[in-house]
Amino acid sequence: MSPLNANPPPQFLGRGNVAHAWRERLTPRVIAMLRGSDSIVLATADADGHPYVQHRGGPPGWLHVQDDRTLAFADFAGNRQYTTVDNLAENPRAFLLFIDYERGHRIKIAGRARVSDDPDLIAALTPPGYPAEVERAIVFDVSAWSANCPQHIPRRVAQLTP
Repeated sequence: MSPLNANPPPQFLGRGNVAHAWRERLTPRVIAMLRGSDSIVLATADADGHPYVQHRGGPPGWLHVQDDRTLAFADFAGNRQYTTVDNLAENPRAFLLFIDYERGHRIKIAGRARVSDDPDLIAALTPPGYPAEVERAIVFDVSAWSANCPQHIPRRVAQLTP
């Protein structure tokens, strides 16, 4: 990993036989998968390291790939607990998990996330015609990513709701 990287990779990448499986920049194939995604899992932790995991989703295309190191999405109103937002205010370290159950792909992305209330960014990220209230944008700076072995991913086919 680059020593000048302002977004350093997680420490676990320096342990054992792990680093070879992780990359700094998203590839065109990974970018295409993420752009077609309708669901991710976002993990954050508070300042004391207590973890929290929350599903985020929207219509295919709701997850925007700004470049090969930056993701962003409109954060829709939900349970109004704001745990993710509070955690990111204390600790920007975050983790994304993308699973494509239909094709058996799994991508893990480590990085730092931040909340944005920029109205222009929120407007650019809001899916047209999607019936949800957008409360903010989440911008995710990628430190490293890895694709997992598909061996134990159950295959499921998404069903469209009428």
